[in-house]
Amino acid sequence: MAQPTSAEKRRLSLRTLLTDGRVALMLPLGFSSGLPFLLVFSTLSAWLREAGISRTEIGMLSWVALAYSFKFLWAPIVDRYDVPLLSSILGRRRGWMALSQIMTAVGLVGIALGNPQTHLSITIMAALLVAFSSATQDVVIDGWRIDAAATERQGMMAASLQLGYRLALICAGAGALYIAEFVNWRSAYLTMAALMTIGLAATMIAPRADESAPRQHLPFAAAILEPLTEMFRRKGLILIPILALVACFRLPDFVAGVMANPLYIDLGFSKADIANVSKLYGVWIGIAGAFAGGIAVTRLGLWWTLLIGSFIAASSNLMFSWLAMEGARLDLLILAISIDNFAGGFAGSALVAYMSGLTAPGFAATQYALLSSLYALPGKLIGGASGAVVDAYGYPLLFSATAAIGIPLIILCFVVRRDTLQRDAGVPEEAPAPAQSRA
Repeated sequence: MAQPTSAEKRRLSLRTLLTDGRVALMLPLGFSSGLPFLLVFSTLSAWLREAGISRTEIGMLSWVALAYSFKFLWAPIVDRYDVPLLSSILGRRRGWMALSQIMTAVGLVGIALGNPQTHLSITIMAALLVAFSSATQDVVIDGWRIDAAATERQGMMAASLQLGYRLALICAGAGALYIAEFVNWRSAYLTMAALMTIGLAATMIAPRADESAPRQHLPFAAAILEPLTEMFRRKGLILIPILALVACFRLPDFVAGVMANPLYIDLGFSKADIANVSKLYGVWIGIAGAFAGGIAVTRLGLWWTLLIGSFIAASSNLMFSWLAMEGARLDLLILAISIDNFAGGFAGSALVAYMSGLTAPGFAATQYALLSSLYALPGKLIGGASGAVVDAYGYPLLFSATAAIGIPLIILCFVVRRDTLQRDAGVPEEAPAPAQSRA
């Protein structure tokens, strides 16, 4: 009997994705992943400022974000070791997932019960617990997602995760502020802690997909390096342009995103306009883009989706150059947000699916954590200089320059085309050297 082609597999998966329980589970898991983020950043900053904490201290508190940037350092523990008791009941991935969700909720309760005016150090320690536990949860959820489904399904898995994540941002942002306004901050954070049970419930019903990871004990440094060296053994020199593509893929979004809100303010848009168009309407357009990217992976294949995503995500920044030159036109603001958020959501699903396909069984959590840290770091570093560029040359040049980043991205897509199409077609890669020697 003839084997189905990759295109036939993609059509089949598209018909079944809407009823795939693994895709559905990514919605509450994405919600659980996104909920803590704003609660240790902008939402907490609002509480601290209202409590009279200095801007200097609030700025220093933002360093808890380093937990998200350096989560790859402890990701090998998640890949290799079991959580006592929980892993024997739930399996390794779900055991870590449950522990991280419980500890995140405990940290949020700690923030709620603290008083930043009199015991700021307790608030900071609780925020660190939330950030560390939340970053660990991200590592585990990504590891479970990659283990649970094949590459052709990762686009829709990522889209479902983004939907949950963005809904959580609304709850942790606008929702927490509303509760704080009409009740108090303590109630807001206790409510957010209770909402972590949504992710915990999803963890309880998720299928086990975590028994392939190696259990040999290695020195910690070797446990970090081995997943990276495994990728080099498997990919060879093509890994260099692959890593360059991952590092630069979302660079236009990250750099331009730093100056988007200042642009709106400088043009004279009201805060209500910005909130309605960017924070509410834009979220749903981004979700639509994410699902469009997920469907594109199943219909067009990974490489074509990656190529389209790199082009539209970068070129969409030209809309902000146009907006900067035209002034405070609400119609252009809506158009710019529509194009940018749709393109960003589409590109996000493409990148998640691409990075997921780069991982190997047994190293999924660590390798994905390394890749996700790589794609976020350049944007954070370069984005810090975006204000200086605007001060020196203006908004139109900044956004045009970020759009131009799409040119080397498209070139890199063609450089990695053969490798990506082989994975897209299901051509097996060569086994790593150590595995061959053991055989």
